[in-house]
Amino acid sequence: MKTFTKGIAAAALTTTLTATSAMADGGVIRFGHDNKTDPFENPAHACTAVFSNIVTADTNGSVTVEVFGSNQLGTAAEHVQQLRDGVIQATLTSTGALASYYPRIDVLNLPFAFANNSSTYAVFDGAFGEALAADIEETLGDVVVLGFPDTGGFFAVTNSQRAIANLEDFDGIRIRTMTLPSHQTIVKALGAEAYPLSWGEVYSGLQTGVIDGQMNPVPIISFANFAEVQKYMTLTNHLFSPYTFMVNRAFFEGLSESEQATLRVAAENCVTASRGISRVIEASDRGLAGLMGKIEVTALSDEQRSAMAGATQPAFEAHVAENLDAKASELLTLFKSEVEAANVDGYLN
Repeated sequence: MKTFTKGIAAAALTTTLTATSAMADGGVIRFGHDNKTDPFENPAHACTAVFSNIVTADTNGSVTVEVFGSNQLGTAAEHVQQLRDGVIQATLTSTGALASYYPRIDVLNLPFAFANNSSTYAVFDGAFGEALAADIEETLGDVVVLGFPDTGGFFAVTNSQRAIANLEDFDGIRIRTMTLPSHQTIVKALGAEAYPLSWGEVYSGLQTGVIDGQMNPVPIISFANFAEVQKYMTLTNHLFSPYTFMVNRAFFEGLSESEQATLRVAAENCVTASRGISRVIEASDRGLAGLMGKIEVTALSDEQRSAMAGATQPAFEAHVAENLDAKASELLTLFKSEVEAANVDGYLN
Protein backbone atom coordinates (compact mmCIF):
# COMPACT_ATOMS: atom_id res chain seq x y z
CA MET A 1 0.00 0.00 0.00
CA LYS A 2 2.83 2.41 0.81
CA THR A 3 4.46 1.86 -2.60
CA PHE A 4 1.11 2.29 -4.37
CA THR A 5 0.41 5.54 -2.49
CA LYS A 6 3.88 6.86 -3.23
CA GLY A 7 3.35 6.06 -6.92
CA ILE A 8 0.08 8.00 -6.98
CA ALA A 9 1.74 10.97 -5.28
CA ALA A 10 4.62 10.96 -7.74
CA ALA A 11 2.26 10.73 -10.70
CA ALA A 12 0.13 13.57 -9.35
CA LEU A 13 3.16 15.79 -8.79
CA THR A 14 4.47 15.04 -12.28
CA THR A 15 1.05 15.84 -13.77
CA THR A 16 0.98 19.14 -11.87
CA LEU A 17 4.44 20.07 -13.12
CA THR A 18 3.48 19.15 -16.68
CA ALA A 19 0.33 21.24 -16.52
CA THR A 20 2.14 24.26 -15.12
CA SER A 21 5.37 24.01 -17.10
CA ALA A 22 4.14 26.27 -19.89
CA MET A 23 3.11 28.93 -17.37
CA ALA A 24 6.14 28.62 -15.08
CA ASP A 25 8.74 31.32 -14.91
CA GLY A 26 11.39 30.70 -17.57
CA GLY A 27 14.17 30.95 -15.00
CA VAL A 28 13.08 28.11 -12.72
CA ILE A 29 15.11 24.89 -12.95
CA ARG A 30 13.20 21.88 -11.66
CA PHE A 31 15.97 19.41 -10.78
CA GLY A 32 15.00 15.77 -10.26
CA HIS A 33 17.22 13.05 -8.79
CA ASP A 34 16.79 9.78 -6.89
CA ASN A 35 18.90 10.34 -3.75
CA LYS A 36 18.25 11.64 -0.23
CA THR A 37 18.06 15.40 0.04
CA ASP A 38 20.99 15.85 2.41
CA PRO A 39 24.21 17.29 0.93
CA PHE A 40 26.29 15.61 3.63
CA GLU A 41 24.85 12.15 3.02
CA ASN A 42 25.41 11.60 -0.70
CA PRO A 43 27.28 13.11 -3.67
CA ALA A 44 24.14 13.66 -5.77
CA HIS A 45 22.56 16.12 -3.38
CA ALA A 46 25.89 17.74 -2.56
CA CYS A 47 26.10 18.43 -6.27
CA THR A 48 22.58 19.85 -6.54
CA ALA A 49 23.00 21.98 -3.42
CA VAL A 50 26.19 23.62 -4.71
CA PHE A 51 24.71 24.07 -8.18
CA SER A 52 21.55 25.66 -6.78
CA ASN A 53 23.46 28.04 -4.51
CA ILE A 54 25.76 29.31 -7.25
CA VAL A 55 23.05 29.65 -9.89
CA THR A 56 20.71 31.59 -7.62
CA ALA A 57 23.43 33.87 -6.25
CA ASP A 58 25.35 34.57 -9.44
CA THR A 59 22.26 35.34 -11.53
CA ASN A 60 20.84 37.59 -8.78
CA GLY A 61 17.82 35.32 -8.68
CA SER A 62 16.95 35.53 -12.39
CA VAL A 63 17.42 31.73 -12.42
CA THR A 64 16.47 29.62 -9.40
CA VAL A 65 16.56 25.90 -8.69
CA GLU A 66 13.89 23.66 -7.16
CA VAL A 67 15.25 20.24 -6.22
CA PHE A 68 13.03 17.14 -6.17
CA GLY A 69 15.10 14.34 -4.62
CA SER A 70 14.31 10.89 -3.27
CA ASN A 71 12.42 9.82 -6.41
CA GLN A 72 9.64 12.33 -5.76
CA LEU A 73 8.99 12.50 -9.50
CA GLY A 74 9.68 8.86 -10.35
CA THR A 75 12.70 6.74 -11.17
CA ALA A 76 16.01 7.91 -12.61
CA ALA A 77 14.99 6.62 -16.05
CA GLU A 78 11.70 8.52 -15.79
CA HIS A 79 13.66 11.66 -14.90
CA VAL A 80 15.47 11.39 -18.24
CA GLN A 81 12.18 11.28 -20.14
CA GLN A 82 10.76 14.13 -18.06
CA LEU A 83 13.87 16.16 -18.86
CA ARG A 84 13.49 15.53 -22.57
CA ASP A 85 9.80 16.46 -22.38
CA GLY A 86 10.55 19.71 -20.52
CA VAL A 87 8.65 18.65 -17.40
CA ILE A 88 11.88 19.11 -15.44
CA GLN A 89 14.90 21.11 -16.55
CA ALA A 90 17.82 19.21 -14.97
CA THR A 91 18.73 15.76 -13.69
CA LEU A 92 21.62 13.55 -12.64
CA THR A 93 21.27 10.11 -14.18
CA SER A 94 23.14 6.85 -13.66
CA THR A 95 24.65 4.86 -16.51
CA GLY A 96 21.95 2.22 -16.03
CA ALA A 97 19.10 4.73 -16.31
CA LEU A 98 20.64 6.47 -19.31
CA ALA A 99 21.41 3.26 -21.22
CA SER A 100 17.90 2.80 -22.61
CA TYR A 101 18.09 6.29 -24.18
CA TYR A 102 21.79 6.25 -25.02
CA PRO A 103 23.20 2.68 -25.24
CA ARG A 104 26.77 3.88 -25.91
CA ILE A 105 27.06 4.95 -22.26
CA ASP A 106 27.90 1.28 -21.69
CA VAL A 107 31.50 1.90 -22.82
CA LEU A 108 32.12 3.42 -19.36
CA ASN A 109 31.83 -0.08 -17.89
CA LEU A 110 35.27 -1.21 -19.10
CA PRO A 111 36.32 -3.20 -16.00
CA PHE A 112 39.48 -2.58 -13.99
CA ALA A 113 40.29 0.47 -16.12
CA PHE A 114 41.31 3.17 -13.65
CA ALA A 115 44.35 3.18 -11.38
CA ASN A 116 42.99 5.77 -8.93
CA ASN A 117 40.42 8.50 -8.39
CA SER A 118 42.52 11.27 -9.91
CA SER A 119 42.60 9.29 -13.17
CA THR A 120 38.81 9.39 -13.33
CA TYR A 121 38.85 13.16 -12.92
CA ALA A 122 41.33 13.60 -15.77
CA VAL A 123 39.37 11.37 -18.14
CA PHE A 124 35.91 12.83 -17.59
CA ASP A 125 37.17 16.42 -17.48
CA GLY A 126 39.28 15.94 -20.62
CA ALA A 127 39.00 14.94 -24.27
CA PHE A 128 36.97 11.81 -23.60
CA GLY A 129 34.44 13.64 -21.42
CA GLU A 130 34.04 16.27 -24.14
CA ALA A 131 33.55 13.62 -26.83
CA LEU A 132 31.05 11.69 -24.72
CA ALA A 133 29.05 14.82 -23.88
CA ALA A 134 28.95 15.86 -27.53
CA ASP A 135 27.77 12.42 -28.64
CA ILE A 136 25.03 12.29 -25.99
CA GLU A 137 23.83 15.73 -27.09
CA GLU A 138 23.87 14.79 -30.77
CA THR A 139 22.13 11.45 -30.21
CA LEU A 140 19.37 12.71 -27.92
CA GLY A 141 19.09 16.14 -29.51
CA ASP A 142 17.11 17.75 -26.70
CA VAL A 143 19.65 17.85 -23.84
CA VAL A 144 22.83 19.70 -22.90
CA VAL A 145 25.43 17.79 -20.87
CA LEU A 146 27.09 19.88 -18.15
CA GLY A 147 29.42 17.31 -16.60
CA PHE A 148 29.96 13.92 -15.00
CA PRO A 149 29.62 14.04 -11.18
CA ASP A 150 30.84 11.31 -8.86
CA THR A 151 28.36 8.68 -7.67
CA GLY A 152 30.42 7.58 -4.67
CA GLY A 153 33.63 6.14 -6.06
CA PHE A 154 34.84 2.75 -7.22
CA PHE A 155 32.76 -0.42 -6.93
CA ALA A 156 33.53 -3.06 -4.33
CA VAL A 157 32.13 -6.59 -4.13
CA THR A 158 30.49 -7.99 -1.00
CA ASN A 159 29.34 -11.56 -0.35
CA SER A 160 28.29 -13.95 2.39
CA GLN A 161 30.28 -17.04 1.37
CA ARG A 162 34.03 -16.41 1.47
CA ALA A 163 36.77 -13.82 1.25
CA ILE A 164 37.52 -13.06 -2.41
CA ALA A 165 41.12 -12.31 -3.35
CA ASN A 166 41.67 -14.33 -6.54
CA LEU A 167 39.68 -15.29 -9.63
CA GLU A 168 38.96 -18.79 -8.35
CA ASP A 169 37.32 -17.32 -5.24
CA PHE A 170 34.45 -16.03 -7.39
CA ASP A 171 33.46 -19.55 -8.43
CA GLY A 172 29.81 -20.23 -7.66
CA ILE A 173 29.14 -16.89 -5.94
CA ARG A 174 25.78 -15.47 -7.03
CA ILE A 175 26.22 -11.71 -7.41
CA ARG A 176 23.45 -9.22 -7.98
CA THR A 177 23.91 -6.91 -10.95
CA MET A 178 21.92 -4.12 -12.55
CA THR A 179 20.00 -5.12 -15.67
CA LEU A 180 22.94 -3.88 -17.79
CA PRO A 181 24.18 -6.79 -19.96
CA SER A 182 27.76 -5.53 -19.62
CA HIS A 183 27.64 -5.91 -15.84
CA GLN A 184 26.42 -9.46 -16.28
CA THR A 185 29.20 -10.13 -18.78
CA ILE A 186 31.82 -8.87 -16.30
CA VAL A 187 30.51 -10.94 -13.39
CA LYS A 188 30.38 -14.10 -15.51
CA ALA A 189 33.92 -13.48 -16.79
CA LEU A 190 35.09 -13.37 -13.17
CA GLY A 191 33.63 -16.84 -12.71
CA ALA A 192 30.64 -15.85 -10.59
CA GLU A 193 26.92 -16.16 -11.36
CA ALA A 194 25.20 -12.94 -12.45
CA TYR A 195 21.76 -12.37 -10.98
CA PRO A 196 19.93 -9.20 -12.20
CA LEU A 197 17.74 -7.78 -9.46
CA SER A 198 16.03 -4.45 -8.83
CA TRP A 199 17.63 -2.21 -6.23
CA GLY A 200 14.65 -2.38 -3.87
CA GLU A 201 15.04 -6.17 -3.57
CA VAL A 202 18.79 -6.33 -2.93
CA TYR A 203 18.81 -6.23 0.89
CA SER A 204 16.07 -8.86 1.24
CA GLY A 205 17.77 -10.97 -1.45
CA LEU A 206 21.02 -10.93 0.51
CA GLN A 207 19.17 -11.58 3.75
CA THR A 208 17.28 -14.61 2.43
CA GLY A 209 20.15 -16.03 0.39
CA VAL A 210 18.51 -15.52 -3.00
CA ILE A 211 21.80 -13.82 -3.85
CA ASP A 212 25.18 -14.25 -2.18
CA GLY A 213 26.61 -10.83 -2.96
CA GLN A 214 26.40 -7.53 -4.77
CA MET A 215 28.64 -4.76 -6.12
CA ASN A 216 28.44 -1.04 -5.42
CA PRO A 217 30.58 1.91 -4.30
CA VAL A 218 31.64 1.73 -0.64
CA PRO A 219 29.38 4.60 0.57
CA ILE A 220 26.32 2.87 -0.90
CA ILE A 221 27.30 -0.40 0.77
CA SER A 222 27.50 1.50 4.05
CA PHE A 223 24.25 3.47 3.67
CA ALA A 224 22.33 0.36 2.62
CA ASN A 225 23.49 -1.48 5.77
CA PHE A 226 24.71 -4.43 3.72
CA ALA A 227 27.23 -5.31 6.46
CA GLU A 228 24.23 -6.63 8.42
CA VAL A 229 23.74 -9.38 5.82
CA GLN A 230 27.25 -9.75 4.32
CA LYS A 231 30.44 -11.13 5.83
CA TYR A 232 33.09 -10.19 3.28
CA MET A 233 33.99 -7.19 1.12
CA THR A 234 36.68 -7.00 -1.57
CA LEU A 235 37.98 -3.64 -2.76
CA THR A 236 38.03 -4.68 -6.41
CA ASN A 237 37.74 -1.10 -7.75
CA HIS A 238 36.57 -2.74 -10.96
CA LEU A 239 34.02 -0.16 -12.08
CA PHE A 240 33.61 3.60 -11.93
CA SER A 241 30.25 4.89 -13.17
CA PRO A 242 29.69 8.65 -12.88
CA TYR A 243 26.40 10.46 -13.11
CA THR A 244 25.60 12.36 -16.29
CA PHE A 245 24.42 15.90 -15.47
CA MET A 246 21.97 17.04 -18.15
CA VAL A 247 19.69 20.03 -18.68
CA ASN A 248 16.85 20.51 -21.14
CA ARG A 249 18.22 22.09 -24.33
CA ALA A 250 15.22 24.33 -25.07
CA PHE A 251 15.36 25.72 -21.55
CA PHE A 252 19.13 26.22 -21.68
CA GLU A 253 19.02 27.98 -25.04
CA GLY A 254 16.26 30.26 -23.72
CA LEU A 255 18.64 31.68 -21.13
CA SER A 256 20.91 34.65 -21.74
CA GLU A 257 24.58 33.98 -22.56
CA SER A 258 25.50 35.19 -19.10
CA GLU A 259 23.01 32.83 -17.45
CA GLN A 260 24.24 29.93 -19.58
CA ALA A 261 27.82 30.67 -18.52
CA THR A 262 26.72 30.70 -14.88
CA LEU A 263 25.08 27.29 -15.25
CA ARG A 264 28.29 25.85 -16.68
CA VAL A 265 30.40 27.29 -13.85
CA ALA A 266 27.89 26.05 -11.28
CA ALA A 267 27.96 22.59 -12.86
CA GLU A 268 31.77 22.46 -12.65
CA ASN A 269 31.53 23.27 -8.95
CA CYS A 270 28.78 20.67 -8.57
CA VAL A 271 31.10 18.02 -10.03
CA THR A 272 33.89 19.09 -7.65
CA ALA A 273 31.51 18.92 -4.67
CA SER A 274 30.35 15.42 -5.60
CA ARG A 275 33.95 14.24 -5.73
CA GLY A 276 34.91 15.89 -2.47
CA ILE A 277 31.98 14.53 -0.46
CA SER A 278 32.52 11.07 -1.98
CA ARG A 279 36.12 10.97 -0.78
CA VAL A 280 35.13 12.28 2.68
CA ILE A 281 32.36 9.69 3.04
CA GLU A 282 34.70 6.89 1.92
CA ALA A 283 37.19 7.83 4.65
CA SER A 284 34.63 8.45 7.41
CA ASP A 285 32.63 6.16 9.65
CA ARG A 286 29.97 6.26 6.95
CA GLY A 287 32.40 4.63 4.53
CA LEU A 288 35.31 2.22 4.69
CA ALA A 289 36.42 3.23 8.19
CA GLY A 290 32.97 2.43 9.56
CA LEU A 291 32.66 -0.85 7.67
CA MET A 292 36.00 -2.33 8.69
CA GLY A 293 34.74 -3.26 12.14
CA LYS A 294 31.60 -4.91 10.72
CA ILE A 295 32.79 -6.83 7.67
CA GLU A 296 36.03 -8.56 6.65
CA VAL A 297 37.76 -6.34 4.07
CA THR A 298 40.19 -7.59 1.44
CA ALA A 299 42.32 -5.27 -0.70
CA LEU A 300 43.72 -6.68 -3.94
CA SER A 301 47.37 -6.62 -4.99
CA ASP A 302 48.33 -5.27 -8.41
CA GLU A 303 48.86 -8.86 -9.59
CA GLN A 304 45.40 -9.96 -8.44
CA ARG A 305 43.71 -6.98 -10.14
CA SER A 306 45.72 -7.62 -13.29
CA ALA A 307 44.52 -11.23 -13.43
CA MET A 308 40.90 -10.10 -13.05
CA ALA A 309 41.38 -7.44 -15.71
CA GLY A 310 42.80 -10.08 -18.04
CA ALA A 311 39.71 -12.23 -17.57
CA THR A 312 37.09 -9.48 -17.88
CA GLN A 313 38.33 -6.86 -20.34
CA PRO A 314 38.34 -9.13 -23.44
CA ALA A 315 34.82 -10.33 -22.59
CA PHE A 316 33.64 -6.76 -22.16
CA GLU A 317 35.22 -5.59 -25.43
CA ALA A 318 33.60 -8.51 -27.25
CA HIS A 319 30.26 -7.47 -25.75
CA VAL A 320 30.69 -3.92 -27.08
CA ALA A 321 31.72 -5.16 -30.54
CA GLU A 322 28.78 -7.55 -30.76
CA ASN A 323 26.01 -5.47 -29.23
CA LEU A 324 26.82 -1.81 -29.83
CA ASP A 325 27.61 0.19 -32.96
CA ALA A 326 30.78 1.46 -34.63
CA LYS A 327 30.52 4.81 -32.83
CA ALA A 328 30.54 2.99 -29.48
CA SER A 329 33.70 1.15 -30.50
CA GLU A 330 35.25 4.48 -31.46
CA LEU A 331 34.35 5.95 -28.07
CA LEU A 332 35.73 2.88 -26.31
CA THR A 333 39.04 3.26 -28.17
CA LEU A 334 39.27 6.91 -27.08
CA PHE A 335 38.27 5.96 -23.52
CA LYS A 336 41.03 3.35 -23.28
CA SER A 337 43.61 5.77 -24.65
CA GLU A 338 42.65 8.56 -22.25
CA VAL A 339 42.51 6.18 -19.28
CA GLU A 340 45.97 4.81 -20.07
CA ALA A 341 47.40 8.32 -20.23
CA ALA A 342 45.67 9.39 -17.00
CA ASN A 343 46.86 6.30 -15.15
CA VAL A 344 50.52 7.08 -15.77
CA ASP A 345 50.22 10.82 -15.24
CA GLY A 346 50.26 11.53 -11.49
CA TYR A 347 48.02 14.26 -10.11
CA LEU A 348 50.96 16.57 -9.28
CA ASN A 349 53.21 15.62 -12.22
